[in-house]
Amino acid sequence: MCFAFTCSHGDSPDSAIFQCHVFRCELHEAVAKILYSFATSFRRLPKTSVRSASSISEAEVTAVFSVNLEFKEDDGKGSYSTCPKDKNMFKFRCDYDKKIVISVTQTGNKELRIERCFGLLLSPGRNIKDGDMHLIEMNSMGYSSDGRTYFISGNWDISEECFKVLNTETPKDTRVFLTVAVDLVICGIQEPVRFAIETKAKIFPHNERFWYFSKKPHQEQFYVKLKLTETEAPDVVQYEVVEVQSQTQIDRQKAGMSLQGLKFNRQMSEGVQSPQDPEEESDGDEPLLSGSGVVSKEVTDDNLLEAWHEVLVKWHQSLSQRPKQVQQLARKGIPEALRGEVWQLLAGCHDNSELMEAYRVLITKESPTESVIQRDINRTFPAHAFFKQSGGLGQDSLYRISKAYSVYDEEIGYVQGLSFLAAALLLHMPEEQAFSVLVKICFDYELRDLFKQGFEVLHLKFYQLERLMQDMMGDLYEHFTEMGLEIHMFASQWFLTLFTAKFPLFLVFHILDLFLCEGKDFIFNVAIALLKMSRKDLLALDFEGVLKYFRVHMPKKYRTEEAAKELMAVAVSAKVNSKKLKKYEKEYITIKEQEMQQEDPIERMERENKRMVEDNMRLEQENDDLAHELVDSKLTLKSELDEVQDENKEMKTDLTKCKKLLKDTQEEKQRLEVETQQVKEMCRKELDRLESENSRNVVIVADYKQICTQLSERLEKQQTAHREELSRIKTLVKSCETCSKMFDAEGKVNLPEPKMDPEKMNPKIVDLQQQIRELELELAQTKLALVESECKTQDLTHSLNAAVSEIQASKNTWFTKTLNSIKEVANTHTGKKEPKD
Repeated sequence: MCFAFTCSHGDSPDSAIFQCHVFRCELHEAVAKILYSFATSFRRLPKTSVRSASSISEAEVTAVFSVNLEFKEDDGKGSYSTCPKDKNMFKFRCDYDKKIVISVTQTGNKELRIERCFGLLLSPGRNIKDGDMHLIEMNSMGYSSDGRTYFISGNWDISEECFKVLNTETPKDTRVFLTVAVDLVICGIQEPVRFAIETKAKIFPHNERFWYFSKKPHQEQFYVKLKLTETEAPDVVQYEVVEVQSQTQIDRQKAGMSLQGLKFNRQMSEGVQSPQDPEEESDGDEPLLSGSGVVSKEVTDDNLLEAWHEVLVKWHQSLSQRPKQVQQLARKGIPEALRGEVWQLLAGCHDNSELMEAYRVLITKESPTESVIQRDINRTFPAHAFFKQSGGLGQDSLYRISKAYSVYDEEIGYVQGLSFLAAALLLHMPEEQAFSVLVKICFDYELRDLFKQGFEVLHLKFYQLERLMQDMMGDLYEHFTEMGLEIHMFASQWFLTLFTAKFPLFLVFHILDLFLCEGKDFIFNVAIALLKMSRKDLLALDFEGVLKYFRVHMPKKYRTEEAAKELMAVAVSAKVNSKKLKKYEKEYITIKEQEMQQEDPIERMERENKRMVEDNMRLEQENDDLAHELVDSKLTLKSELDEVQDENKEMKTDLTKCKKLLKDTQEEKQRLEVETQQVKEMCRKELDRLESENSRNVVIVADYKQICTQLSERLEKQQTAHREELSRIKTLVKSCETCSKMFDAEGKVNLPEPKMDPEKMNPKIVDLQQQIRELELELAQTKLALVESECKTQDLTHSLNAAVSEIQASKNTWFTKTLNSIKEVANTHTGKKEPKD
């Protein structure tokens, strides 16, 4: 009545681990059918294609599945309640058994029916290997009543050692990752299909209560790419799985953040070298997100650390004088662990308590651009984990710094370019110090001048860069001129954000090292170096290709340390000096003055009008973009508002239930108090009755004892008298020679049968015999009365003892237990409050 099958796990026969699954079947005749079903389901099918390569591609289809995941916790009442979710993070409580519920719905055009669930798996962490997943016990599976959704549920035993991290309270501001996978056997597909879902969770104490939360499940979209294969039966359609991808994986790949890239970043952060990933070096059409790349804090050159140590010791002794070795060391790159301290020293705000105190005041004031700042926060360094989470520590800090600067510098206010610079500073120092360095860069390094009304200083920078290109790279300058490509089309972001918006962090930090060390003009060195390093590529591209190259491909070239170091070496060696820039500045001023003098007022007005029209068109485009963003934000807010309203409705319903329950509890409490008083009164009356009965029984027992004593004394006197009388009679009888023969040696009477004629008998003898018989009869009656009296005395003694014991037990046990049970019932219904006697 049993059947079984075995499966192996492992890469080779030597390392394989075998699992044998044994099942008990109550129907003996069903075992053979079950074994046949397993054999049919797992038989190997030929994977040869039935079509040519061109036709196979046409036979490829994609099935889309929507998978919902939710967790439930034991509520202690024999059922499970849904675990809350806040900001895509589940909330668990320690030491509660949990249940996993997964629903799978097919949303694509290709319809495939799920036959059964082959396994439900769980593991802490993310990017988990298939072999590291842990199988959990399933308790149900099957389609819903409408046949559209397939449900799987399983029990999660928290006591298992492998799930210990998911049953341990997480520290504040931290969370854990977990991966849930489900293997589905789908009709028409050769092998089981695995859907793996990664999510976050936070574990709270056992007695934690959650008031505001969402009950919506975690949703993930999966795309299963299938290829038609050949089967033995011509009418049977069989598919082979080519690829299974989730929407999260697709989004990561679009953003240049594939799982391999995450693995590479993790290895780099741990100091482990990884082979180059081709996906990470791919030249896709998606631009690199700001904040991409991981900067390791490890320094392999001990001499470099020793040199910086000596410089910093010397520098702190005389803060007003920068050591000569700083410039040479900064060109090699400041060690990541020292950047926060060195940047503050370079900017001259290492001990600027005035700005830090001002920051603490500024963050309490209101800014007219708070809504704009809040909107742009999500766009700043979205690829970096510190700024990725909405409402997280990074976004909150960036919001406060941007708001404080907009209040501090009312002329400039808030501009998006400064938020990228502030984010880079926040990665190396606390908020107060980051704000101080930001203010120093804007005022002492004149970065804020680029944002002033009319952007005149920014146009001057464009002209200076154009003249540098003309002198150093004439062919590239002519190529841009022929295409009509102007400098501001690609360099505006370089100047306004100091290269922090699009380039990898390793390069961004190195640029900031030298910008703070060598001054504001180092921007031109980096710009010239970028153009030189990409000169051949740019010369081979047209107008659209050049713009795309600047936007997409150029930042991706410097994702490795080697490429970034090579670029910075070229930037340091670029011959850009202040004399050239001063010369170009005078040329620009002269040209502007000549244009103002020579230009016809009408032409100037037309040019101004044209510029205003262009600005108007640009503003309209920005307005449209903002409108789309506003619509998206409204939709998002509407959905969030709907969720909040649903939660409010649920909370109101729960509150109504709680109020009703409280009212019922109070009524029950009052009823129990009345019943308790009644029971107490009844118990008091019963106690009084038992005490009176006890007193009466004591009196009766005393009377019984007195009567028994008197009776016993009287019986003893009668027995003594009878014995004396009997002895006298025996003596009298023995004195007679004839009568003495009637007694044997033992003193017993041995009367012969009287054979004499009564008429001839002596009358005295007859009288004596009659007296003896009467005495014997009286003696027998006396003995019988004595026995009866002794029995009655014994019965009265037993009755007396039983009555005393019963009274004592009733007083000490029955009443105490009754009163205690009444107290316990009263405490249960009145909130554990003991009634007062």
